[in-house]
Amino acid sequence: MPVPNTDTAQAHALSAPSAWITRWSHLLPPDCEVLDVACGSGRHLQWFAARGHAVWGVDKDVASARAHVPGAQLVGADIENGPWPLNTPNGPRQFGAVVVTNYLWRPLLPILLQSLAPGGLLLYETFAAGNETVGRPARPDFLLQPGELLQVCAGLQVVAYENGYLPNPERFVQRVAAFAPALPLGSGAAIPRHTL
Repeated sequence: MPVPNTDTAQAHALSAPSAWITRWSHLLPPDCEVLDVACGSGRHLQWFAARGHAVWGVDKDVASARAHVPGAQLVGADIENGPWPLNTPNGPRQFGAVVVTNYLWRPLLPILLQSLAPGGLLLYETFAAGNETVGRPARPDFLLQPGELLQVCAGLQVVAYENGYLPNPERFVQRVAAFAPALPLGSGAAIPRHTL
């Protein structure tokens, strides 16, 4: 189970959205729904809501997000010890974008991919191996290994990927922006074109 970093959670209440998320958010169609997993205070929900997206957030405690983003659909759930809270009779509810930052729970990765609508965008950024040399998290369970996000996104169209050190604040990260196929694989689906 991940160790919560209360300093990070408190900082997010006042911080701007991730530069990685804002950099690639223009790829979303204006009417798509966005899911922020482990949404914390709602900094990314607020970013996408301000751009006209319907936003959903999932976290163990959604009180802070509710205060910052009153129009968001928020689901309080322990996603590490309970069932995925956004299931439908046909599987996970799907979204035009799934956003995850500073959070890693490997058993959830397949559900996140299933939560992408056809042509949906995955924006993921979290700590990577090497972070143990500069701070927390430091346990390997909570650090992506080199190339791990690329392996997770093997069936997606990767638009951007980075793995390395960032100086301010000092941390090692891995991040990806990747599209789900427009139609199921093997259906003859064309690769979607998106302006970078």
